[in-house]
Amino acid sequence: MNYQSSLDFLFQALPMFQRVGGAAFKKDLSNTQKLCEHLGNPQDKFKSIHIAGTNGKGSTAHALASVLQAAGYATGLYTSPHLKSFRERIKINGVEIPKKEVVKFVEAHKSFLQELKPSFFEMTVSFDFFASQKIDFAVIETGMGGRFDSTNVIQPLLSVITNIGFDHEQFLGDTLDKIAFEKAGIIKENVPVVIGQTHEATAEVFKSIAEQRNSAITFADQVLKASFSTYEGRFKKKRMAKYTLSGASAIIDTIEVDLLGSYQAKNLPGIMVSLEKLRGLGLQLSPDHVKEGLSNIIRNTGLKGRWQILSTDPLTICDTGHNVDGIQEIIEQLLVLKGRQKLYMILGMVKDKAHYKVLEKLPKDAEYFFCQADQPRSMPAKELQNLATELGLQGEVIENVNQARMAAEKKATKEDLIFIGGSTFVVAEINDL
Repeated sequence: MNYQSSLDFLFQALPMFQRVGGAAFKKDLSNTQKLCEHLGNPQDKFKSIHIAGTNGKGSTAHALASVLQAAGYATGLYTSPHLKSFRERIKINGVEIPKKEVVKFVEAHKSFLQELKPSFFEMTVSFDFFASQKIDFAVIETGMGGRFDSTNVIQPLLSVITNIGFDHEQFLGDTLDKIAFEKAGIIKENVPVVIGQTHEATAEVFKSIAEQRNSAITFADQVLKASFSTYEGRFKKKRMAKYTLSGASAIIDTIEVDLLGSYQAKNLPGIMVSLEKLRGLGLQLSPDHVKEGLSNIIRNTGLKGRWQILSTDPLTICDTGHNVDGIQEIIEQLLVLKGRQKLYMILGMVKDKAHYKVLEKLPKDAEYFFCQADQPRSMPAKELQNLATELGLQGEVIENVNQARMAAEKKATKEDLIFIGGSTFVVAEINDL
């Protein structure tokens, strides 16, 4: 087999939530457990940090991995979904898994996989590569939920739950406490857990489960506050978002982060408190390691699509935020950008999202280009336009995101602002991402 035929086997032979949605979702860890047993339980051969949450878990995972790398640890990072390449999901010190390792895995275990018939996600969280490379630590991001997520076979040093919001309600529940219960499934016996954001509808769920499992629980935003201060080198080659930190756990007064979305202020307490917990568990993480790691997240890990500036003439930004809370944060930041004359929004969504709730958040004075990603879960652009029109949002259909961007650039002046998002898959198809 070569790399392409190995990918074809992964993508086509087995269901993949990223493409087909609910048909690939299982409330069962048995396939993952059987695969891990077949591979010699690689998940037990390295130390890990496990991260769940509705929003912010990807940024948090990359931030923690970057700091661990800055401290000199061989650091694995497992995230999903990927944007451009499957290999983005599995990295060590920011380097994607080599193609030959993907081929090697599929060739060695193809017969077993065909017999077991695991989902795409079950198959790709085997952790076999991390174990073979003898890494020091792995930062593992859940795909969806937590309790039945295929990553939930690990026994981590620390569990982190960033926040709880409405997303994937058809699988996780239609109330915040139900969703919190699913996310809290990653809390393990005698393993400390950090909750990034306190919410009255979910706090008792986390406290109850942590108590049952003898897990020390810390609500990060109750011991540390992060306030967005300013941009350093705004919209130039080296851009930083500067934050002021305060509270009992603030070992650093200010921090610069190369992820530019000011919404990172909500992620930073969880990140900083998690790092402090890891220090307490014996990891050598100095303030200098923290500063270096957080100011080089993109360079160290290759993270893309988080308030990423694509162009400055006109200012063009993309972001993978796609649920109600994520879109709310994006809109708030778009509206505070000063000196911009008009906002153009290139928008695409998937079929299984709360379309009306998202569209209601969007500004009516923006001009829209409705698009759709080239994959089965995408909502047809014309349907999205029809829903948007009902809510007073005006624009035209240009299905291809790059063609829509060109159309927006033709209309926009240097002072205008272009935003691309609404779906991870739309962002993934941007040519120069």
